[in-house]
Amino acid sequence: MIVRLRSLLTQWTAVVPVVAVVLLAFTWGRDLPGAIVALVTLVLAGAVLAAVHHAEVIAHRVGEPFGSLVLAIAVTIIEVALIVTLMVDGGPKSSTLARDTVFAAVMITCNGIVGLCLLVASLRHGLAVFNAEGTGAALATVATLATLSLVFPTFTTSRPGPEFSTTQLTFAALASLVLYGLFVTTQTVRHRDYFLPITRLGEVIDVDEHANAPSARAAGISLGLLTLALVGVVGLAKGVSPTIESGVEAAGMPQSVVGVIIALLVLLPETIAAVRSARRDRVQTSLNLALGSAMASIGLTIPAVALASVWLSGPLVLGLSSTHMVLLALTVVVSSLTVVPGRATPLQGGVHLVVFAAYLELAVTP
Repeated sequence: MIVRLRSLLTQWTAVVPVVAVVLLAFTWGRDLPGAIVALVTLVLAGAVLAAVHHAEVIAHRVGEPFGSLVLAIAVTIIEVALIVTLMVDGGPKSSTLARDTVFAAVMITCNGIVGLCLLVASLRHGLAVFNAEGTGAALATVATLATLSLVFPTFTTSRPGPEFSTTQLTFAALASLVLYGLFVTTQTVRHRDYFLPITRLGEVIDVDEHANAPSARAAGISLGLLTLALVGVVGLAKGVSPTIESGVEAAGMPQSVVGVIIALLVLLPETIAAVRSARRDRVQTSLNLALGSAMASIGLTIPAVALASVWLSGPLVLGLSSTHMVLLALTVVVSSLTVVPGRATPLQGGVHLVVFAAYLELAVTP
């Protein structure tokens, strides 16, 4: 019995999602003291790591590029649920939460994760090699979605301020869903080979030789545990959000930093998985994860908050400030120059990381 118990405890990825849901049941809707907040935060971090583990198991079972898609959608579900729940409870001060979180996700993925993976892969293997066709298509989709959803509201005149009218918001939501659906079809059906890792000679790697794929039963168990982990992450994050907001306010930082913290939290699994792939010289998989998350973040979050705005009483501010639009334009230009050759050195990784650092600095001290 003791041996079995020890074996169970060592399988923390199976234990933590269950613990997270149980803790959620005991803390839901209650004011939490400091000690409980610390415990919730610890379990929350464990649930995030468990989620990425089970998403990777499922990803390994279904193969690339479906695997990257699974993890990107799982992460985005966390983000969307967090944004909507916080907007429902946050009142007028949460009117910019969706914009801040989505833009933070774009900057984290397109600069932070991409830069880190290119740097890791190029330092470890001499050169980061990837498929320019697939990565370019993903980047073009991200740039279009970001412009339609986050830039245009600043210049529209139907509503005062950087807001969409109901018709404009509906169009942006539908366009986001259509573009995301077209990309997923391209990635998984029509041109799947564009999104597979390649060798130094440009040959497509369609089979991962590093490990045998898990059984259907193992993948099914991981799917159930992934669902529990996601529920736990969303619920527990909602419980500690008042502490995050009060901490940001006490530090004298802008409210937009809350969106940055949420995005950093939900993209932690994506970052870990992407860096692992980069270390294995599977840079295309890393880029699929990064750009896929940016795309899913916009393509799924904007329709979700558009639907939620039906019962939300406050305004929904989506338009970026001039500083953030400059950062977005710089990101698109730098990313385009990185993608075109289909290979990258540590310099490209460093450039992306510097842009990301500039974003963080301006988020804290605008």
